[in-house]
Amino acid sequence: MSDPLINVPRIGANTEVTLHFALKLDNGDVVDSTFDKKPATFKVGDGNLLPGFEQAIYGLKAGDKRSVSIGPEQGFGQGNPQNVQVMPRSQFQDMELSEGLLVIFNDAANAELPGVVKAFDDSQVTIDFNHPLAGKALSFDVEIIEVKAL
Repeated sequence: MSDPLINVPRIGANTEVTLHFALKLDNGDVVDSTFDKKPATFKVGDGNLLPGFEQAIYGLKAGDKRSVSIGPEQGFGQGNPQNVQVMPRSQFQDMELSEGLLVIFNDAANAELPGVVKAFDDSQVTIDFNHPLAGKALSFDVEIIEVKAL
C-alpha cells in the first residue's frame, strides 16, 4: 500500500493555492484579511503575492496554518525619500487637506498614482508616494485551504 502523504501537493512552482490570510502590523492592527470572506486563490509566481509572502508559504500543504513575520525588505520595501514630493498648495485649491489624506494623481501615462499628504501649510503640500506599508515589519497569518498542481 502506498503512503497517501507522498502525493499531497505542496506549495511551489506550478501550483495554484487557495488560502485565507491576515496581514497585520507590529501593533496587531489588521491591514487586510480574507478570514471573514471568500478565500484568495492565486498561481505561485503570478505577482499577486509579494515574493516574501510567497517564499514563506513554500512547502505548505492544505490544512497547514502559519504565522510568519516579514521584514520590510520581503514586504513592501523600505520607503524611498525620492518618492516624497513637495508641491505648490495652489494645486490643491478646492481640497480640504489633512495629514494622512489619500490623494489620487494621474501620472504621465494617465495611470492612477496614490499619494498620502504628510504635511502642508499655506504655500506647499508634502505628498508621500511610497506604498503606505513601506518600511513596516508585518506579520502574515495564513491557512492553506487547497493546493493544486498545474
